[in-house]
Amino acid sequence: MAFPRALRANTRTSRAALAEDPPGRGTAMPEKVPPILAGRIPGRDQLDWERNYKAAAHDQWEQSLGHDQYRTLLKAGRFEEIAALAVRIESKTNLLFSFEKMALRDAVKSAEGARLFSEGLFEFLHRGDRNPEKSFERWCAVVGSLPRRQTCVLTWPVVTVFGFVAQPDRHIFLKPNVTRVAAHRYGFDVIYKSAPNWETYQSLLKFAGQVRSDLKDSRPRDMIDLQSFLWVQGSDEYA
Repeated sequence: MAFPRALRANTRTSRAALAEDPPGRGTAMPEKVPPILAGRIPGRDQLDWERNYKAAAHDQWEQSLGHDQYRTLLKAGRFEEIAALAVRIESKTNLLFSFEKMALRDAVKSAEGARLFSEGLFEFLHRGDRNPEKSFERWCAVVGSLPRRQTCVLTWPVVTVFGFVAQPDRHIFLKPNVTRVAAHRYGFDVIYKSAPNWETYQSLLKFAGQVRSDLKDSRPRDMIDLQSFLWVQGSDEYA
């Protein structure tokens, strides 16, 4: 997908502006996005920066922790191996802050932490189709119960990163500040609460669905394309 980036050419909302004019108070977007997005398509370098490393992480997950491999390791009680693989795959991305990466490594270092993480993540990824709300809330509870030293592991990025890497056809990644700026610019009122919860995550999935519909001519392949598009709109890197 060659995703347009012209939203940022039409409005320059910084985090300071977001604080002064929070989501829901901005001018609504027109019914169709393409007229606003016309004429500015990112080059190959930008696509490399925003998609390729995420797609590579997903490919590595499929090779190491796809459904069958994951289930085999789980049945064998190889929880520490599962946790180590998951952390290693994520570590090759820049999706989490460094303090979140360290907190996550500490949380799954013990045998009990690795077991809680491995069993909880498998349930979330592979047994949550019938009741997504309950599945997501259970996963949040698992992350919140992981052993901690100093830094809390229960953050939006940690809760959403593994679903996003493992199943980008279904799950999206939430980095709160950037996503809220992107939603503000887009004119979409994301229901945001700082503590991970289903209502906010469902609202984010609806936002992604709206963007997918609006950008259908660009043929977004998955949530990686959609999250990358939102990142370009909300990040100071592209201001």
